[in-house]
Amino acid sequence: MSNNIEIALLEYYGAQEAALLGLADLFEIANQPDRPQIRVTRWRAIGDELVPGRNTGAPLVMVIPPGKQGPVTAEVARPIASALRQLHDSGTTLASVCVGAFILGETGLLDGRSATTHWGTAEVFRSRFPKVDLDVDRLVIDDGDIMTAGGMMAWTDLGLKLVDRYLGTTAMMNTAGTLLIDPPGREQRYYSSFVPTLTHGDAAILVAQHWLHAEFADSISLSDMASKSGLEERTFLRRFRKATHMTATEYLQRFRVNKAREMLQFGADAVEPIAWAVGYSDASAFRKVFLQTVGLSPSEYRRRFRA
Repeated sequence: MSNNIEIALLEYYGAQEAALLGLADLFEIANQPDRPQIRVTRWRAIGDELVPGRNTGAPLVMVIPPGKQGPVTAEVARPIASALRQLHDSGTTLASVCVGAFILGETGLLDGRSATTHWGTAEVFRSRFPKVDLDVDRLVIDDGDIMTAGGMMAWTDLGLKLVDRYLGTTAMMNTAGTLLIDPPGREQRYYSSFVPTLTHGDAAILVAQHWLHAEFADSISLSDMASKSGLEERTFLRRFRKATHMTATEYLQRFRVNKAREMLQFGADAVEPIAWAVGYSDASAFRKVFLQTVGLSPSEYRRRFRA
């Protein structure tokens, strides 16, 4: 293992300074005497060039932090992306945090691969990068030469992943313990809310969505949904998936689970009556769907997030 592990942090207009400083501190804390050292350098995006803060070669990893004002425009991202692509071609691993993935997306390197970004920007990301397999349930996706992290504070999770990779698991666990943060293993879906897509422009599907939102607790069949839309079932299924990026069954499950999350967080009812209230006559089936969707059981979710 090299004694010179350079991890570069990309500074661009609007980049979150907290992530840049926080990652530098995290890596400094992870370093131990007489062991391989992570050296942090700051690189600045100027036009279509990435200028290092000191004389250095291509870094082992380049981290793209979040933007404080949300995703940067394609016009701003493309010159940066061109330079990042050249770095990647020379062997540098590229990593993004939160909406930094929009800059990474402009490189084209995410096409056909899994990636994550902040769940609240999923719809915008999919419209700009339809070839990317976006998974906003996950907090960090490590694809070897490409790494993406979800939320704005997910730089802590990404940082620990990099410490684990280059300094080892013991160093990673010690760093997490020192900073009192969870080691890698959290998932973004613990925190994300279901935000239905309503701006797709398909009026028939929108009618069915509005009806589902009002009647979600009742027994609802595919034929009921298709009937409300005025479409034949096969046409309804195809257009519903195109409009919402999920099947009608997945959509109904996510809507119901989101209602259950609110009740678990802010109410005192037991799990069984909550299951009934959101449309599940079988509490065990509800628990299974909740766990698959959220990544935590209903009881675990309440313990962690109860207001």
